[in-house]
Amino acid sequence: MLRRNLLLAAALTASILPAQAQDTASDTALIGELMAFHGSKAIVEAMSTHCYENTGLDGAYHDAAANWYLRNVGYLDLADRVINRLGGGSEGQQRTAETYGGSQIMSAYNQAPDKTVFCRTFLEQVEGGTLDIDKQLPEILKRAQEISAS
Repeated sequence: MLRRNLLLAAALTASILPAQAQDTASDTALIGELMAFHGSKAIVEAMSTHCYENTGLDGAYHDAAANWYLRNVGYLDLADRVINRLGGGSEGQQRTAETYGGSQIMSAYNQAPDKTVFCRTFLEQVEGGTLDIDKQLPEILKRAQEISAS
């Protein structure tokens, strides 16, 4: 939803701004999309910790989160490099993305009829790589890689 709103805002802005301003608006939208990488990290960290605490301290949740980080740290670093190259994010933008990601996963957890099933499914998705950045945000990742390579 956030990503869709950012894309819509970028498209609307691009249609009314001069070319140089369009580049700036496009960069701003991409920075917002790249912040979603940090939101993904927050989702994995928040839910892994929450499920760990609520499932009898099952260490599999911490292990899965650590392995997720190892698989995705390069993408997080790439996002940061591209964000800096495009002029940097606004003050607190990364924190906002992290807070948003954490609140969204906690909202989903709170709405789940069976919390144990929710946590086990989450664990399977983290361990299986379903929640990896390259699987969740492949288009944004590709754009970041192209910018980094240019």
